[in-house]
Amino acid sequence: MITNPFVSFIFHVFLVCAVLITMYTCNFYYLTVLASRKRGKSPTVRMDEPPITIHLPIYNERYVAVRLVDAVCAMDYPKDRMRIMVLDDSDDETEDLMRKTVLEYRGRGYDIEHVRRGTRAGYKAGALKNAMRTTDTDFVAIFDADFIPPRWFLQRAIPHFAGDRIGLVQCRWGHVNENYSTITRAQALSLDFHFLIEQRAKSDSHLFMNFNGTAGIWRRRCIEDAGGWHTATLVEDLDLSYRAQMRGWRCLFLPDVVVDAELPVQMNAAKRQQFRWAKGSIQCATKLLYDIASRPRIALEAKFQAFIQLTRHVVYPLMLVQFLALPILLASDVNIHMISFLPALTVAAYLAMGPGAYVLIMQKMYASSWKSKYKVFPSLLVYNAGMSVNNTVAVFDALFGKRSEFLRTPKYGIVKKDDGWKDKAYNLPFTKTTLLEIFFGAYGVLGVMVAVFSNNPVFAPILGIQAVGFLYVAWLSLSHSRFKRNKSRAGRAPARGERMANLSYKLATGGIVAIIAVGLYAAMQGYATDIYPLDLARGNMAAIVASADTGTITEHILEAKASLPAEGNPVWLFPTASTDFGRMQLQLAQMLEYAEQISAVPMDSSAYNTAMLKLSGQASELRENIMDATPYMYVSVSNMILSAVWIAAIIGIFAVLKRKKDQLAKYDEADGV
Repeated sequence: MITNPFVSFIFHVFLVCAVLITMYTCNFYYLTVLASRKRGKSPTVRMDEPPITIHLPIYNERYVAVRLVDAVCAMDYPKDRMRIMVLDDSDDETEDLMRKTVLEYRGRGYDIEHVRRGTRAGYKAGALKNAMRTTDTDFVAIFDADFIPPRWFLQRAIPHFAGDRIGLVQCRWGHVNENYSTITRAQALSLDFHFLIEQRAKSDSHLFMNFNGTAGIWRRRCIEDAGGWHTATLVEDLDLSYRAQMRGWRCLFLPDVVVDAELPVQMNAAKRQQFRWAKGSIQCATKLLYDIASRPRIALEAKFQAFIQLTRHVVYPLMLVQFLALPILLASDVNIHMISFLPALTVAAYLAMGPGAYVLIMQKMYASSWKSKYKVFPSLLVYNAGMSVNNTVAVFDALFGKRSEFLRTPKYGIVKKDDGWKDKAYNLPFTKTTLLEIFFGAYGVLGVMVAVFSNNPVFAPILGIQAVGFLYVAWLSLSHSRFKRNKSRAGRAPARGERMANLSYKLATGGIVAIIAVGLYAAMQGYATDIYPLDLARGNMAAIVASADTGTITEHILEAKASLPAEGNPVWLFPTASTDFGRMQLQLAQMLEYAEQISAVPMDSSAYNTAMLKLSGQASELRENIMDATPYMYVSVSNMILSAVWIAAIIGIFAVLKRKKDQLAKYDEADGV
């Protein structure tokens, strides 16, 4: 029974989040079961190499754009039946590279165009929409700049349009740089789960399947019937594919047709990509879910799965709420085990729902190579936990209707493990989200200590994984940031301002690390000074309840008096008598006097038993009062002031870095770069 209304509210919020997260998790396992069902090969039909238009949307991709065009032109398909449109909205050297490349291939007899709109209106969706105006072939293939389609792609994919109502054929993404780093391996595993579980389960069924934006072929009539490309969301691919299926078109996934692509190697680029996907999904949910729910011919299961698919990123804010609530509940001595008398079942359930279940899933996905892939799974757990802040911001951005620019994910042509990227253009600086990640990381470290000192070590690994994730993502966000000018003149030595900016960056990074260390030390000291003594006093009260010896009871009362503050009330806004430490000290003094009085009473008498019951009741009451006071010790005035100073110091460093970045931009303008 939770008597504190604040703690009771936190507990119920925690339970609601747990139920919702479990629902989304169980749905993934349901899709796993669907994906594991044996199906025959999808029917194919001989199509005699029909004409096809290939759209290549590009924006500032100097390192990969030529590689893309080379791969597309190398495909084993008749030149006279393949029209290539390079949709180039670039405003850097990519434009010149594409102009030269297109002219070269046109001279070789390819039907290839360099399409320049002179605007970025609508971003990628706008470029594709503009290209559809002059597209007259029955089929349209789309590749993003970082993809490398194999020679046989069209020959293998087009025959799967066996049936007039197949509107989309989506192929699986491969990973050309999967083993480059820990974060690329984690991303590759996450994408494999999406394609080999979710896409496979939904393909060729009545469930809605999404287009992944690239490595796919559309039937032009399907695009037009669905209303064409829309620019209202950041995920035009998801939007169009759902509208097409609402019109009765079918989408097909080909797991055996793999198109390699480059994974983001910079943490800030990976966060940008995840942000776009998370925000765009919620935007599509607000745009499409009512129409999906109101159409009677769409199966109920398909409606439910569409809801899960479009809203699944709300799991990230739910995870953060749970993460914030758990230490508060543990510090308040709330029993949150699944079975109160058997905490081990909590761990068993967590392992069964998480790592244990994924062993079976990955055995099905990868067959003989599953063991090497499973070694990456802990990295994926840490990566996903760390991304929850970034993706939560994206979810709230979408819910509040905040419009944002379509920000591309920069790629650097990374293929081999020793390929470098840190001195190349397009490097992204860390954002304000990194500050939140640092905060959550520090909070997680404190939460681990709360779990240990509150005799709930079973929850320490859960909090620890998330804390490590936040700090890992924050650290890579900082270390992957570079104050390098995107364009430099050959042979030009770095300007003094640039050198100073880089020095400022290094000093600021060291300053942030130092501030984090000081904050963690202060948190540990604060816990040891303010919270742990209350835990000791609460433990002494529990021991009194269980004891029948006046000597032992006296010792516990004295220890509790020494642990509790002599006076004061931690509830500084609306204080109550039950949380007043002076009143608790008075009660302890009365209990001590009472214990000394009954020490001379025979232990086998009814008077002694009555006195023990009275002392036990007083100890239980005091234990409840200490539990009520404990959460407010975290939000004391001094703690809030120190936290504000700590956060202000980090914000100040961020401001310095931003000023240095602005200075570099001015130097670029002055140089005419």
